[in-house]
Amino acid sequence: MTISERVVTLLEPGVAPVSAFRRWLAPATFLVFGLVDAFALGGYAHKGDAVFAFTPPSGVPNLSVPAAATCYVCGGISIALAVARAFAPLSKVWRRVVLGLVMFLFVIALLCWADAGQSSSFNIVNLLSGTLAGSIPIMLGALTGVICSRSGVINIAIEGQLLLGAFTAAIVASGTGSLWLGLLSGALAGMLVGALLAVFAIGYRVDQIVLGVVINLLILGLTGFLYDSLLVPYQNTLNSPSTFGADKIPGLGDIPILGPVFFDANIFLYLTYIALAGVQVGLFSTRWGLRTRAIGELPIAAETVGIRVIAMRYRNVIAAGLIAGIGGSYFTLGSVGAFGKDMSSGYGYIALAAMIFGRYTPFGAIGAALLFGFATQLQSVMSTLNTPIQSNLLLMAPYIVTIIVLAGLVGKVRGPRAEGIPYVKS
Repeated sequence: MTISERVVTLLEPGVAPVSAFRRWLAPATFLVFGLVDAFALGGYAHKGDAVFAFTPPSGVPNLSVPAAATCYVCGGISIALAVARAFAPLSKVWRRVVLGLVMFLFVIALLCWADAGQSSSFNIVNLLSGTLAGSIPIMLGALTGVICSRSGVINIAIEGQLLLGAFTAAIVASGTGSLWLGLLSGALAGMLVGALLAVFAIGYRVDQIVLGVVINLLILGLTGFLYDSLLVPYQNTLNSPSTFGADKIPGLGDIPILGPVFFDANIFLYLTYIALAGVQVGLFSTRWGLRTRAIGELPIAAETVGIRVIAMRYRNVIAAGLIAGIGGSYFTLGSVGAFGKDMSSGYGYIALAAMIFGRYTPFGAIGAALLFGFATQLQSVMSTLNTPIQSNLLLMAPYIVTIIVLAGLVGKVRGPRAEGIPYVKS
């Protein structure tokens, strides 16, 4: 048996029994969503139609639907899906499909309720474009968490990596006038935090959760102090970087609806595509990925087949920091154009939630990150529609989604067996 074949045997997942409470929790949640769609949103929707626009580009007609009737239909379908989820034997794939449908129907009902009777149409392309752009730091942070967790290290410090990456990118880009040098510096700042995490978590075997929180607080205080002492007095020279503009991919960018969303964006979205493909292929189709998963499951067994566990954990944690640093650079070089105190706003912790919701897989983590980014963009758009929901409640939407997903919808998720457990070489 070769080393690769012996490593594969370490990675077979176990199946945990499902409790009765967990079995009925998802159907009950779907039922609640259906009732909200039908009776809350449909019953209190204004008279008139909801109009959805799909421009740019031009040529795609607007879609007009009766608001209240659409809410009723969405609610009825969700209730039917709740019944199917409770009594029909569904595979894991179909359970996820049902979850996605219920969430999609809730969003449709919510948009119809918000836009009913409005004089202006609701632009779907802008909503989707904003979702992708706003999800970039979460997606890159989630990919960082996937690599670290698969290596056996819990990376709570993603928040600090995003924040220091944003701070460093703003200073370097402002001081040198080079956006690319600022992006590179932000990525290196993320690697620096990764190195700090690796030294204490792997080398000194410090509790990884406590360590991550301490690193986040350290970087929060450090960047806050430097912001007051350097960036505020020298705003024009140290905190006024330009931002990357949109780069349209010829041909693909002209596709109706999808083109402006996926192929007419700045460099950070394209780097996210590359990072997703690299992590997915690397983890599941290369020898590096096989060994990474092995040291995150049974490092002692991995050591016996010749894998240098400690050295590989160091490399993976530090290299993953580069991805988070790019995500942090997006705040200053791809979005705002200036650094502000605590501008990461908890995105690092949401990235961890996305990683768990995505079951420690790259595509799953990206999908969950898009869900949280969609909640953020949706609250921003709805605040312009004069909905009767208070602005403070709208601002809470991404965090409420995080709590609901992790507490009620994600189900039981088993992380790598050795995640968070320090390894002592025998």
